[in-house]
Amino acid sequence: MPDGRLLIGNKRYSSWSLRGWLAVHLAGLDVEEVLIPFVRNAGGGSTPAIAAATPAGLVPYLEHKGARVWESLAIAEYCAEQAPGLWPEDRAARAVARSVSAEMATGFRGLRQAMWFNAGRDFAGLGRTPEALADIARIERIWAECLAAHGGPFLFGARFGLADAIYAPVVGRFLTWQPEVSATTRAYMAAVRAHPLVDRWYREAQAEPDSWLLAGYETPPGA
Repeated sequence: MPDGRLLIGNKRYSSWSLRGWLAVHLAGLDVEEVLIPFVRNAGGGSTPAIAAATPAGLVPYLEHKGARVWESLAIAEYCAEQAPGLWPEDRAARAVARSVSAEMATGFRGLRQAMWFNAGRDFAGLGRTPEALADIARIERIWAECLAAHGGPFLFGARFGLADAIYAPVVGRFLTWQPEVSATTRAYMAAVRAHPLVDRWYREAQAEPDSWLLAGYETPPGA
C-alpha cells in the first residue's frame, strides 16, 4: 500500500507539478499519483477540485507518512530529507543550488507570462517580450556558471538533482518557444530532456485526452 499521495495537474501544462513530481520520484517515495485536470471557470480562479483537495488550492501537494507538504520548494526540501544527496554534498555548492532554485521559484515573471509551459506545442519564435528575454539571459548565466563550475552535464555535476528538477520546466518552455540561446544552454536542455523521468513526463503529457486541452494554453500570442 502506498505511503501517501501526490496531487498534480495536467502534465501537458503544470510546470509546478513537474517540479514536485520529479522531486518525489528522485527521492523514491512510494506515493499514489492523483492527477486532477485543470478547468477554466467563467469567473477565473483555480480548479474547484484542486481547491477542495489541497491546503493552498494549488498543485503539487504531497501527503507522505502523515506529513502534508505543499509548494514545490518545500516538497523538494522534504524529499531531500528522505533521500540525502539530492542537493550537492559540498556546503558551498549546496548553498548555490538552493539560491538558484529559490530564484526560479520566486522570479522570472516575464518568462512565465510570455512563454508558458506546454509539453505538446511548438510556439517557436513567439513570446519574445523584453521582459522574457531579460529573464532568459539571466537563466542562461545561471546555467553557464553552474555547468562550468561543476562539469555538467547537469547543473551540479553528473547527477540530475533538485536544482535540475526546479529548472526542468524552464527547459520545457525553451523547447516549446525556441528562443535564441547558446550552445551551452542547448546542450543542457538536451541532457534534461533526455533524462528518463523527464522523458516519461513528456510521453504521459502527450497521451492525455483531447478533452483536457484548454484554449488558453493552446492558443499562441496574437492568434
